[in-house]
Amino acid sequence: MKYDLIVIGAGPAGMSGAIKAASYGAKVAIIDENPSVGGKLLGQLHKEPKSGWWHGRKIAREMETNLRQTEVTCFQGKEVWAIYPRWKVLMNNGEELQSEYVLIASGATEKAIPVPGWTLPGAMAVGAAQTLTNYHRVKPGNKVAVIGVDPLSLSVAHQLKLAGVHVVGIFLPPNNEFSKDKSTPSQMISYLSSMAHAAPNIFLKFAGNMAKYPFVQQVGAKFYPWFGIRIWGTPLYLRKTVLEISGAEQVEHIKVAPVSQEGIPNEDRVKTVDVDCVCISGGLYPLTELAGAVGCESVYIEELGGHIPLHSPEMETTQPGIFVAGNITGIESAKVAMEQGNLAGTAVAAKLGLVSYKLIEEAQKNVTQARDNAVITFQQNIGKGREKSQQYWKEYYSKGGEAICRQLMLS
Repeated sequence: MKYDLIVIGAGPAGMSGAIKAASYGAKVAIIDENPSVGGKLLGQLHKEPKSGWWHGRKIAREMETNLRQTEVTCFQGKEVWAIYPRWKVLMNNGEELQSEYVLIASGATEKAIPVPGWTLPGAMAVGAAQTLTNYHRVKPGNKVAVIGVDPLSLSVAHQLKLAGVHVVGIFLPPNNEFSKDKSTPSQMISYLSSMAHAAPNIFLKFAGNMAKYPFVQQVGAKFYPWFGIRIWGTPLYLRKTVLEISGAEQVEHIKVAPVSQEGIPNEDRVKTVDVDCVCISGGLYPLTELAGAVGCESVYIEELGGHIPLHSPEMETTQPGIFVAGNITGIESAKVAMEQGNLAGTAVAAKLGLVSYKLIEEAQKNVTQARDNAVITFQQNIGKGREKSQQYWKEYYSKGGEAICRQLMLS
């Protein structure tokens, strides 16, 4: 079956792109492996300083209604197994869709931080706990420890508390090659300072703003209280790390040790804390395998979370007709992902001759505005990362990379 645009991924970016292109008159199909659309939106629930509660599940349902109203064809519970030039998309049921334009909005996945005992039943990624709590309405445990300090872990700890779970604390991960700066108190204070505007009270906002200065970070790491500071009622321990998760047949305890401001644990002062669940958060990285399989050039940018597909300001990759949007281009908030989807959908509609190219400029401004107003920032120096991304694109383009790609596609 032939479409004007095929969208892969029904998260905030994919749904926005599909709705936008369809609203301009494009014939659009959207494919997602899950039985319900929404992606990571389905588990999101947090309070924003000015606009109140962000209820991802409610927003997903509203977007699903818009998909129906704009007559987007939804292939739910289907996986994309292959994409062939120009462009044929093969699904796991053998069905084949064809389009000149494809938008890949595959999102991101969680990084693993190995902790001794992390394979015990009851130990899980923090995103799994979020899905259990907010989507399935199931408590992952009654007494939970969270390992890893980032926006996702802080948000999920709050959500668990709202669900009636006793969260004993948010701890640093053990110091190893996977955790890197995430196990260093001074680095984590620097990281948290970038989110000072979203702090739950005036004192923490003030402290967060002061912590932007390197000297304050060092002093803060040295004198950070051993008993932690409560964030939405949950203790945040920046001077304690979890050395081990233990239990006979499932999670029963964690072994906690104080750490120096450089993140070195004092193993002479280890304490055991009873828990029945441990949620581990190592951050997120872009899911780029599908874009790589179709031949899109990629580049590694630390500030964006890892490898991302090279893409133009209009979200088109090095493979003509293949667009990207959302966390596949770098780890940011759902609101930024949605505006990127709108931009990609507008760009495709313009290429189809359905709208003026002037609308692309407006969509680009909306992406920038969403980024500037973002309450949650997953990566430090996201602006620097975006600058690098566009610089790499310009360098690729100036060296004839796009022309080379087009020749390969036509040969």
